[in-house]
Amino acid sequence: MGLFILQETPVGYALLKAKSSKILKQDGFSPEDETAEGICNLLKLKDFQKFDSAATALEQTAALVEGKVTPRLTGLLDSIKDEKKGLLAVADPKLASAINKLPQLSLKLISDNTTSDLYRAIRNHLPSLIPGLLPQDISTMSLGLSHSLSRHKLKFSPDKVDTMIIQAIALLDDLDKELNTYAMRVKEWYGWHFPEMGRILNDNLAYARVILAMGMRTSAANADLAEILPEEIETAVKAAAEISMGTEITTEDLDNIQALAEQVVSFSEYRSQLSGYLSARMAAIAPNLTALVGDLVGARLIAHAGSLMNLAKSPASTIQILGAEKALFRALKTKHDTPKYGLIYHASLIGQATGKNKGKIARMLATKATLGLRVDALADWSQEGEGKGDMITEEEKSALGVDNRLKLERRLASLEGKPLKSKGVAIAPNGVSFTPGKLEVKEARKYNPDADGLAGDEPAAAVPVSKRPSEDKINGVKLIEEVSEEPASKKSKKDKKAKVQAIKPIEEVVQDAMDEDMESSGEEEQESSDEEMEDNEEEPESSSPARAGATESKTNGATKASAKEADEISETISTVSVDTPDSPPSPAQQEINWQSSISGNTKVAKKARKEERHARRLALSEEKSRVKEKKREKLARRLDRKERRQKKAEQIERREERDDEKFGGLAEQAGLTISRYKRKLERGEIMFGPDGKPVAISKKEIKKARKAAEKAATSNGDAGSSKKRKRDDEALEAVGKSEKKKKKHHKVKD
Repeated sequence: MGLFILQETPVGYALLKAKSSKILKQDGFSPEDETAEGICNLLKLKDFQKFDSAATALEQTAALVEGKVTPRLTGLLDSIKDEKKGLLAVADPKLASAINKLPQLSLKLISDNTTSDLYRAIRNHLPSLIPGLLPQDISTMSLGLSHSLSRHKLKFSPDKVDTMIIQAIALLDDLDKELNTYAMRVKEWYGWHFPEMGRILNDNLAYARVILAMGMRTSAANADLAEILPEEIETAVKAAAEISMGTEITTEDLDNIQALAEQVVSFSEYRSQLSGYLSARMAAIAPNLTALVGDLVGARLIAHAGSLMNLAKSPASTIQILGAEKALFRALKTKHDTPKYGLIYHASLIGQATGKNKGKIARMLATKATLGLRVDALADWSQEGEGKGDMITEEEKSALGVDNRLKLERRLASLEGKPLKSKGVAIAPNGVSFTPGKLEVKEARKYNPDADGLAGDEPAAAVPVSKRPSEDKINGVKLIEEVSEEPASKKSKKDKKAKVQAIKPIEEVVQDAMDEDMESSGEEEQESSDEEMEDNEEEPESSSPARAGATESKTNGATKASAKEADEISETISTVSVDTPDSPPSPAQQEINWQSSISGNTKVAKKARKEERHARRLALSEEKSRVKEKKREKLARRLDRKERRQKKAEQIERREERDDEKFGGLAEQAGLTISRYKRKLERGEIMFGPDGKPVAISKKEIKKARKAAEKAATSNGDAGSSKKRKRDDEALEAVGKSEKKKKKHHKVKD
């Protein structure tokens, strides 16, 4: 059985043949075999395929790294296809599995640890095994091939293509922060000179360009701002410059402000160019993801995941909450609801959904985005489409994302029940469309001199006052007066409710609160008498005096207020009278106010006070534990009663169900309810016909039957009473006769 060894070199493919396959079973080579002569005696060169150029070497090596068998390597292995029984040693297991799939080879492949010593010896003495190969040539070609292979991996690696997107979105965020900081500094700095312009212009870029074009506010009339601002805004700026209240600045100050304004303009222009570059890169690398969530959200997702391939490997649930990891782990730790969305929340589709549908749309959008991501990351766009001979167009690349977006829009429209905005409209997460950089004229608030020195309840001239009904006044004095600057349609619901409700005096509020407490306590007493008994046992005896004192203080407060001044109402009313005893202090307050009876500043006195304080704290803690134990027992009893009530209700419900099954049909035949049928059946007011159908006896029939029975009873009673009376008379006569006989007998004896 022959042994063949495949050796890949920077120069080409070498196929070696060993004299015996037993060298794989050896633990190592002997010192004689590790020399060049010993290796040449053990191995002989079978065939050698030399690379034609450096490009060919790079192509073959890149294929070997990916575990692919090239045609050149296949031609080399064809030289041993006639070997039926033999072994082929390959260094890379991935390449060995690919070679094993070749149909023309019938050799057994070996790519385990048994060949490591053999390959180490071959690499050390490779120039001796391949004739005409110098060690200097091997080192030079190895260095050049390694450099070429590194450049090839960096250029064509799918993990490195999206590096530009990650860097661009990070730079875009940094530019936004810096641009906002610079713009705020420009407005604050130039605002000392021309403060009114900040209220007229709300666009940072236009503000900086106006500073560069106008300079000092005194030159505003001669400045040409038509290319920067619309006509109405330009007129407003020039009019405000003539009556500005700002301070004067020097030319040196203006130069520094304009230099900063130039930075703002350059940053804004570069940001626009970077945004266009990012959109183009996203459309080229991830067209389906861009069609679904947009270029900015898609770029942030890729940057957060690290690469497009990592994001494509993630499931839809991970993409849905990507960016909300802190909220997720906090929810898992506190056992609350997990977040529904992360960075994907800023997509336009989720922005168009209402609050109740945002979670559903986020889940569906994450699912579709996952499908589009895997197509973007794993599809080979360089292949020719469907054998037509032409390259795949941009529309074909993003077809999956566009179709899924249309499905999501139709689904969202069905959930919302209304038509959605057209595609491409910029929509904020709150569902409101916006246009960045829009110029609007904002008029400054003007001072109202009519609001000074008002007498009585007069409202300001320029500020509408919401009028109250007559119920808002008590004794001619208005309690609350609200001033609203917004129209009635924009007021909150709380303000509308406050208008409807009439303002009551404080005494009535206190009385209503006490009445509500009494009603709630009465309801609790009706629900559970046991709870009432326990509450009465634990309730302190001073509760009734306190309540009486509260009502007394209420009346006293009202009397004092009416006696003091009829048109005024006391702002604060005490709910506790003077005669009411003070409530006992809490245990914590008792511990703070407690003072030891042991006096003295000696060590013995201090130690005794310390022991006394410790014993007192132990007693307080025991008292607290007893109170807590009583509360727990009370709660357990309440739960037990509640459970018994529930069981009783369940028993009643089961009994009713059984009655429904037993008497339902009969009651329906009799034309009665089940409960009434049962009562009549217990009283014997249900008669069953020959067909078994129940018939209810009415009250009139029952009365007639009762009267007939009474008449029959009276007639029978009269007949029986007459016979009884005759028998009684006969008995009396017999008794009288016997008594007479006895008297006569006594007389004879005498």
